[in-house]
Amino acid sequence: MNYWRLSGFYLFYFASLGTLVPYWSLYLKSLGFSLTEIGELVAILMATKIVAPYVWGWIADHTGQRMVIVRIASLLAAIAFAGVFAVTSYWWLAAVMVVFSFFWNASLPQFEATTMNHLGNDTWRYSSIRLWGSVGFIITAAGLGPLLDSYGAGVLPAIVIGLFIAIWLSSLVVPESAAGHLPLDQEPLRKVLGRPLVVALLSVCFLMQASHGPYYAFFTLYLEDFGYSRSLIGQLWGLGVIAEIGVFLMMPRLLPRFGARRLLLAAVGLTTLRWLLIAVFAAYVPVILFAQTLHAASFGLYHAVAIYMIHTQFTGVHQGRGQALYSSLSFGAGGAAGSLVSGYLWTGINPEAMFLLAAVTSLCALAVVYRGIKGII
Repeated sequence: MNYWRLSGFYLFYFASLGTLVPYWSLYLKSLGFSLTEIGELVAILMATKIVAPYVWGWIADHTGQRMVIVRIASLLAAIAFAGVFAVTSYWWLAAVMVVFSFFWNASLPQFEATTMNHLGNDTWRYSSIRLWGSVGFIITAAGLGPLLDSYGAGVLPAIVIGLFIAIWLSSLVVPESAAGHLPLDQEPLRKVLGRPLVVALLSVCFLMQASHGPYYAFFTLYLEDFGYSRSLIGQLWGLGVIAEIGVFLMMPRLLPRFGARRLLLAAVGLTTLRWLLIAVFAAYVPVILFAQTLHAASFGLYHAVAIYMIHTQFTGVHQGRGQALYSSLSFGAGGAAGSLVSGYLWTGINPEAMFLLAAVTSLCALAVVYRGIKGII
């Protein structure tokens, strides 16, 4: 029963992500914002992940009420997002993005910790639960393209708030007992953060998500400039997540056979190849199709390994803040930096420069994995 309860939350959470990530920039463009303003607004969405997950992670680790926090955060995110219906000015939307994403970004890291605690020694089963999030992403990313072609980007906010309400409802059926009760008598968090392996791991997480900045903020607009229809773009987003699901299904066999370090090296190396292909061959549909299958590595393989490594390095009372730090430094700081710089590169140089810099960034991550992450299976 808990399998479906846990999976249901992932389904709706990542369905909302599959709505916002590919199409939020289209909605902002329909309101008349410039590319630089779009990059800034998307960066705000990600920048709140720098602070919010850690704040809520600290509270969860010290109260033991992890699912209560997930429920409260999910409800407040839905209420705050309703502000987009009031005014569509730049500063108002920026304020709404700050408030709603402060709560929205708080829930997932705590739910990740809940899932891993519930699995106990069977952490290899994580991928089979998390894949339902990928299913939700595919449904919205691929399904909304034709809908937006027919009705325009103006329908997007109503769809998003409906999904936020579904996230809150799904959180109500996950029992608090699934989160577990953690001991408080462990080494200080600063000692964990001082380990060279942990420093290297968090650095890789930052660099990997920074390299994804142009993809998450501008991939849809980038392909539109090459003549791709919104329906095809939605299908390309869906293809990437289908490939991601394939990796999640294989992780119970891949992780014991190859080990976390080798898999992380492969994920980061293939990510570099992906960004190079998108930068140089965007006009060629077969190449972009292949590049989208590499989402299996750049997100699926990378994320599954990163979650596993974070879980092994941040144990006991530090689990909530460990997942929060992963979210803060990667999807928060990394994603915000990548999105912000991408908008300036597009307007200041050209769109291809965004993905070339992304390739350089992931190449730096590859060097950090090779030199800094050792002695972990």
